[in-house]
Amino acid sequence: MILSIGVDIVEPERIGGMMERHGGRFLSRTFTAREIAYCRGRKRAVEHFAARWAAKEAVAKALGTGFDRRIGWKDIEVVKNPSGSVRVQLYRKAGALADKLGVARIHLSLSHTAGAALAFAILEGK
Repeated sequence: MILSIGVDIVEPERIGGMMERHGGRFLSRTFTAREIAYCRGRKRAVEHFAARWAAKEAVAKALGTGFDRRIGWKDIEVVKNPSGSVRVQLYRKAGALADKLGVARIHLSLSHTAGAALAFAILEGK
């Protein structure tokens, strides 16, 4: 059973601008070490960071909170599977909220180009 959905779109240029202005501080406050390592290893790193930003936003929207005092940026992690697909790992308050809502699985789809990064999240119930 679908509990909720969330979607987000962001311009990679916007994320690239934040990276230029705030450097490592922006990255370390927004992304996990695993996300940073993955994105930095990609040819079009800014697009990959933007897709993960959009994914975190989409998941937070699907949880019904957005980003506030309850959910932090690093409470939601996008992990690349060996098959090439992505999955969501929740930590701290995001994980607790998902449990409270009865979330059994989070389906995530990402897409990105030089001009846009899009994420779509579906929360499936137990």
